[in-house]
Amino acid sequence: MTTPYRVGFIGCGRPWKSEGASGFGMSNAHADGYNASPDAKIVALADIVEENALAFQARNGGDEIYTDYHEMLAQADLDIVSISTWPHLHAPMVLDCARAGVKAIHCEKPMGIAYGECLEMVRVCQENGVQLTFNHQRRFGTPFQKARRLLQEGAIGDLQQIQSYCPNLYDWGTHWFDMQFFYNDETPAEWVIGQFDIRGSHRVFGALIEGHGLSHIQFANGVQGMLITGQGAGKQMVNRLLGSEGMIEVGVSPEIPLRMWGKGQMMDDD
Repeated sequence: MTTPYRVGFIGCGRPWKSEGASGFGMSNAHADGYNASPDAKIVALADIVEENALAFQARNGGDEIYTDYHEMLAQADLDIVSISTWPHLHAPMVLDCARAGVKAIHCEKPMGIAYGECLEMVRVCQENGVQLTFNHQRRFGTPFQKARRLLQEGAIGDLQQIQSYCPNLYDWGTHWFDMQFFYNDETPAEWVIGQFDIRGSHRVFGALIEGHGLSHIQFANGVQGMLITGQGAGKQMVNRLLGSEGMIEVGVSPEIPLRMWGKGQMMDDD
Protein backbone atom coordinates (compact mmCIF):
# COMPACT_ATOMS: atom_id res chain seq x y z
CA MET A 1 0.00 0.00 0.00
CA THR A 2 1.35 3.44 -0.94
CA THR A 3 1.65 6.22 1.63
CA PRO A 4 -1.51 8.37 1.67
CA TYR A 5 -1.32 11.93 0.41
CA ARG A 6 -0.85 14.42 3.24
CA VAL A 7 -3.78 16.85 3.26
CA GLY A 8 -3.98 20.27 4.90
CA PHE A 9 -6.85 22.73 5.25
CA ILE A 10 -6.88 26.52 5.13
CA GLY A 11 -10.15 27.64 6.67
CA CYS A 12 -12.04 25.13 8.77
CA GLY A 13 -15.34 26.65 9.81
CA ARG A 14 -18.31 24.95 11.44
CA PRO A 15 -20.77 22.75 9.51
CA TRP A 16 -23.70 24.66 8.03
CA LYS A 17 -26.42 25.52 10.56
CA SER A 18 -24.45 23.98 13.42
CA GLU A 19 -23.69 25.86 16.64
CA GLY A 20 -21.23 28.67 16.00
CA ALA A 21 -21.48 28.42 12.19
CA SER A 22 -21.04 31.69 10.29
CA GLY A 23 -21.18 30.24 6.76
CA PHE A 24 -21.61 26.97 4.89
CA GLY A 25 -18.58 25.26 6.43
CA MET A 26 -17.73 23.62 3.10
CA SER A 27 -14.38 22.45 4.44
CA ASN A 28 -16.29 19.74 6.30
CA ALA A 29 -17.67 18.45 2.99
CA HIS A 30 -14.12 18.38 1.59
CA ALA A 31 -13.05 16.41 4.66
CA ASP A 32 -15.79 13.83 4.09
CA GLY A 33 -14.29 13.15 0.68
CA TYR A 34 -10.73 12.83 1.93
CA ASN A 35 -11.76 10.59 4.82
CA ALA A 36 -13.62 8.31 2.43
CA SER A 37 -10.43 7.71 0.46
CA PRO A 38 -7.64 5.38 1.58
CA ASP A 39 -5.27 7.52 -0.50
CA ALA A 40 -5.59 10.65 1.64
CA LYS A 41 -4.96 11.57 5.26
CA ILE A 42 -5.84 14.89 6.91
CA VAL A 43 -2.73 15.95 8.83
CA ALA A 44 -2.84 19.74 9.29
CA LEU A 45 -5.43 22.46 9.86
CA ALA A 46 -5.10 26.24 9.65
CA ASP A 47 -7.74 28.69 10.85
CA ILE A 48 -7.40 32.15 12.39
CA VAL A 49 -10.03 31.04 14.93
CA GLU A 50 -8.46 28.17 16.83
CA GLU A 51 -11.82 27.05 18.24
CA ASN A 52 -13.05 26.40 14.69
CA ALA A 53 -10.00 24.28 13.95
CA LEU A 54 -10.50 22.31 17.17
CA ALA A 55 -14.15 21.65 16.29
CA PHE A 56 -13.11 20.59 12.79
CA GLN A 57 -10.43 18.31 14.23
CA ALA A 58 -12.94 16.62 16.55
CA ARG A 59 -15.24 15.87 13.58
CA ASN A 60 -12.77 15.16 10.79
CA GLY A 61 -9.34 14.46 12.23
CA GLY A 62 -6.06 16.29 11.66
CA ASP A 63 -2.83 16.06 13.62
CA GLU A 64 -1.60 19.65 13.85
CA ILE A 65 -3.41 22.98 14.23
CA TYR A 66 -2.07 26.35 13.07
CA THR A 67 -3.51 29.85 13.29
CA ASP A 68 -1.18 31.03 10.47
CA TYR A 69 -1.42 29.05 7.23
CA HIS A 70 2.04 30.20 6.18
CA GLU A 71 3.48 28.28 9.12
CA MET A 72 1.47 25.22 8.10
CA LEU A 73 2.82 25.37 4.55
CA ALA A 74 6.38 25.71 5.84
CA GLN A 75 6.21 22.93 8.41
CA ALA A 76 3.62 20.29 7.50
CA ASP A 77 5.09 18.84 4.25
CA LEU A 78 1.71 18.77 2.50
CA ASP A 79 0.77 17.10 -0.79
CA ILE A 80 -2.76 18.55 -1.06
CA VAL A 81 -4.34 21.69 0.38
CA SER A 82 -8.06 22.46 0.55
CA ILE A 83 -8.99 26.15 0.74
CA SER A 84 -12.37 27.12 2.19
CA THR A 85 -12.25 30.85 2.83
CA TRP A 86 -13.98 33.99 1.52
CA PRO A 87 -13.47 34.63 -2.22
CA HIS A 88 -11.11 37.60 -1.90
CA LEU A 89 -8.64 35.33 -0.07
CA HIS A 90 -8.58 32.55 -2.66
CA ALA A 91 -5.98 34.05 -5.00
CA PRO A 92 -3.23 34.85 -2.46
CA MET A 93 -3.74 31.53 -0.69
CA VAL A 94 -3.61 29.52 -3.92
CA LEU A 95 -0.45 31.35 -4.98
CA ASP A 96 1.19 30.74 -1.61
CA CYS A 97 0.33 27.04 -1.74
CA ALA A 98 1.59 26.63 -5.29
CA ARG A 99 4.89 28.29 -4.45
CA ALA A 100 5.23 26.21 -1.28
CA GLY A 101 5.50 22.98 -3.28
CA VAL A 102 2.14 21.25 -2.73
CA LYS A 103 1.07 18.89 -5.52
CA ALA A 104 -2.62 19.78 -5.68
CA ILE A 105 -4.96 22.54 -4.49
CA HIS A 106 -8.72 22.12 -4.14
CA CYS A 107 -10.33 25.52 -3.60
CA GLU A 108 -13.89 26.55 -2.91
CA LYS A 109 -15.68 28.42 -5.67
CA PRO A 110 -15.96 31.09 -6.86
CA MET A 111 -12.39 31.14 -8.15
CA GLY A 112 -11.62 34.75 -7.26
CA ILE A 113 -12.82 38.34 -7.23
CA ALA A 114 -11.23 39.54 -10.49
CA TYR A 115 -10.44 37.90 -13.82
CA GLY A 116 -6.82 39.01 -13.69
CA GLU A 117 -6.15 37.26 -10.39
CA CYS A 118 -7.79 34.09 -11.73
CA LEU A 119 -5.40 34.10 -14.69
CA GLU A 120 -2.49 34.54 -12.28
CA MET A 121 -3.65 31.56 -10.20
CA VAL A 122 -3.69 29.37 -13.30
CA ARG A 123 -0.32 30.64 -14.51
CA VAL A 124 1.52 30.10 -11.22
CA CYS A 125 0.01 26.63 -10.72
CA GLN A 126 1.01 25.60 -14.24
CA GLU A 127 4.54 26.93 -13.75
CA ASN A 128 4.89 24.93 -10.53
CA GLY A 129 3.25 21.73 -11.80
CA VAL A 130 0.32 22.03 -9.38
CA GLN A 131 -3.13 20.55 -10.07
CA LEU A 132 -5.69 23.30 -9.34
CA THR A 133 -9.37 22.36 -8.97
CA PHE A 134 -12.50 24.10 -7.69
CA ASN A 135 -15.45 22.67 -5.83
CA HIS A 136 -18.05 22.37 -8.57
CA GLN A 137 -19.64 19.25 -7.14
CA ARG A 138 -23.03 19.33 -8.82
CA ARG A 139 -21.80 17.41 -11.86
CA PHE A 140 -21.60 14.37 -9.58
CA GLY A 141 -25.27 14.58 -8.53
CA THR A 142 -27.66 11.88 -9.73
CA PRO A 143 -30.09 14.09 -11.78
CA PHE A 144 -27.21 15.83 -13.58
CA GLN A 145 -25.47 12.55 -14.31
CA LYS A 146 -28.72 11.11 -15.66
CA ALA A 147 -29.35 14.14 -17.87
CA ARG A 148 -25.89 13.81 -19.42
CA ARG A 149 -26.38 10.08 -19.95
CA LEU A 150 -29.71 10.71 -21.72
CA LEU A 151 -27.99 13.27 -23.93
CA GLN A 152 -25.23 10.83 -24.83
CA GLU A 153 -27.83 8.16 -25.63
CA GLY A 154 -29.52 10.53 -28.07
CA ALA A 155 -32.77 10.79 -26.13
CA ILE A 156 -33.41 14.34 -27.38
CA GLY A 157 -31.38 14.22 -30.58
CA ASP A 158 -28.48 16.62 -31.08
CA LEU A 159 -27.88 19.13 -28.29
CA GLN A 160 -28.53 22.66 -29.57
CA GLN A 161 -28.88 24.95 -26.58
CA ILE A 162 -28.40 24.93 -22.80
CA GLN A 163 -30.45 27.34 -20.68
CA SER A 164 -29.72 27.88 -16.98
CA TYR A 165 -31.44 29.98 -14.33
CA CYS A 166 -30.28 30.92 -10.82
CA PRO A 167 -30.18 33.88 -8.40
CA ASN A 168 -26.78 35.31 -9.39
CA LEU A 169 -23.65 34.89 -11.49
CA TYR A 170 -21.00 34.87 -8.81
CA ASP A 171 -22.16 32.65 -6.00
CA TRP A 172 -24.55 30.36 -7.92
CA GLY A 173 -23.85 30.93 -11.60
CA THR A 174 -20.37 29.44 -11.42
CA HIS A 175 -22.03 26.07 -10.78
CA TRP A 176 -24.25 26.39 -13.84
CA PHE A 177 -21.37 27.47 -16.08
CA ASP A 178 -19.58 24.31 -14.98
CA MET A 179 -22.67 22.23 -15.70
CA GLN A 180 -22.94 23.64 -19.22
CA PHE A 181 -19.44 22.41 -19.95
CA PHE A 182 -20.33 19.08 -18.32
CA TYR A 183 -23.41 18.55 -20.50
CA ASN A 184 -21.49 19.66 -23.61
CA ASP A 185 -18.53 17.26 -23.17
CA GLU A 186 -16.16 20.02 -21.97
CA THR A 187 -16.27 21.73 -25.38
CA PRO A 188 -14.48 25.11 -25.20
CA ALA A 189 -16.27 28.40 -25.77
CA GLU A 190 -15.65 30.43 -28.93
CA TRP A 191 -17.08 33.65 -27.51
CA VAL A 192 -19.03 34.99 -24.55
CA ILE A 193 -21.28 38.03 -24.15
CA GLY A 194 -22.29 39.15 -20.68
CA GLN A 195 -24.40 41.92 -19.20
CA PHE A 196 -25.55 42.67 -15.66
CA ASP A 197 -27.52 45.29 -13.78
CA ILE A 198 -26.30 46.37 -10.33
CA ARG A 199 -29.68 47.79 -9.32
CA GLY A 200 -30.91 45.62 -6.50
CA SER A 201 -27.41 44.30 -5.90
CA HIS A 202 -26.05 43.03 -2.58
CA ARG A 203 -22.94 41.32 -1.24
CA VAL A 204 -22.33 37.62 -0.61
CA PHE A 205 -19.15 36.75 1.31
CA GLY A 206 -17.84 40.21 0.49
CA ALA A 207 -18.42 40.01 -3.29
CA LEU A 208 -20.87 42.26 -5.16
CA ILE A 209 -23.86 40.32 -6.50
CA GLU A 210 -25.84 41.76 -9.43
CA GLY A 211 -29.55 42.47 -9.42
CA HIS A 212 -30.00 40.77 -12.81
CA GLY A 213 -27.63 39.27 -15.35
CA LEU A 214 -27.50 37.67 -18.77
CA SER A 215 -24.68 35.52 -20.18
CA HIS A 216 -24.58 34.11 -23.71
CA ILE A 217 -21.98 31.51 -24.77
CA GLN A 218 -21.18 30.16 -28.22
CA PHE A 219 -19.41 26.81 -27.88
CA ALA A 220 -16.97 25.55 -30.50
CA ASN A 221 -19.35 22.74 -31.57
CA GLY A 222 -22.20 25.16 -32.33
CA VAL A 223 -24.14 24.60 -29.09
CA GLN A 224 -25.27 27.82 -27.43
CA GLY A 225 -25.41 28.43 -23.67
CA MET A 226 -27.56 30.95 -21.83
CA LEU A 227 -27.46 31.86 -18.13
CA ILE A 228 -30.17 34.17 -16.76
CA THR A 229 -29.85 35.47 -13.22
CA GLY A 230 -31.85 37.68 -10.91
CA GLN A 231 -34.72 37.52 -8.48
CA GLY A 232 -37.20 36.02 -10.91
CA ALA A 233 -34.68 33.59 -12.41
CA GLY A 234 -33.62 32.50 -8.95
CA LYS A 235 -37.04 30.99 -8.31
CA GLN A 236 -36.45 28.40 -11.04
CA MET A 237 -32.93 26.99 -10.46
CA VAL A 238 -33.36 24.94 -13.63
CA ASN A 239 -31.03 23.58 -16.31
CA ARG A 240 -32.88 23.19 -19.60
CA LEU A 241 -31.27 21.16 -22.40
CA LEU A 242 -32.79 21.76 -25.84
CA GLY A 243 -32.16 19.15 -28.52
CA SER A 244 -33.20 18.60 -32.10
CA GLU A 245 -35.82 16.06 -30.97
CA GLY A 246 -36.79 17.05 -27.43
CA MET A 247 -35.89 18.74 -24.16
CA ILE A 248 -34.59 17.80 -20.71
CA GLU A 249 -35.16 19.90 -17.58
CA VAL A 250 -33.08 19.31 -14.45
CA GLY A 251 -34.09 20.77 -11.09
CA VAL A 252 -37.77 21.26 -11.85
CA SER A 253 -38.69 20.80 -8.18
CA PRO A 254 -37.65 18.67 -5.19
CA GLU A 255 -40.34 16.20 -6.21
CA ILE A 256 -39.31 16.16 -9.90
CA PRO A 257 -35.52 16.43 -10.19
CA LEU A 258 -35.58 15.62 -13.93
CA ARG A 259 -38.18 15.87 -16.68
CA MET A 260 -37.82 14.99 -20.36
CA TRP A 261 -39.78 15.41 -23.55
CA GLY A 262 -38.09 13.29 -26.19
CA LYS A 263 -39.21 11.88 -29.52
CA GLY A 264 -42.90 12.26 -28.68
CA GLN A 265 -42.67 11.01 -25.09
CA MET A 266 -42.66 12.74 -21.71
CA MET A 267 -40.92 11.36 -18.64
CA ASP A 268 -40.82 12.61 -15.03
CA ASP A 269 -38.03 11.19 -12.86
CA ASP A 270 -38.77 11.29 -9.15
